[in-house]
Amino acid sequence: MDAPELVRTPLYRPAEVAKVLGCSEWWIREQARKRRIPFSWIGGSYRFTDGHLTEIIRLFEVRPTEAGPVSCEQAQEPRARVPRAVQSVTRLRARTPRRALGADQ
Repeated sequence: MDAPELVRTPLYRPAEVAKVLGCSEWWIREQARKRRIPFSWIGGSYRFTDGHLTEIIRLFEVRPTEAGPVSCEQAQEPRARVPRAVQSVTRLRARTPRRALGADQ
């Protein structure tokens, strides 16, 4: 009987994944902890496969809208100024610190 061949899939640590994705290791761990990204829990720590990395990238992919291309004239159209209503302004005043109040007594 022949034993089945063991296929070794590389497992990446959060620091390695963060370096590949260009984000912080903390962000990777936080997203995995909140179950927002796929991961494997091996030996009490997060591990990621190539498939996990591909899926993480797909999850955070942003697609263009269906509106179509925007011309330069549309993109640079100036915004109309809206006049501000003239209102009375209440001037804020800082409160005296407690340590200054204690020194007077």
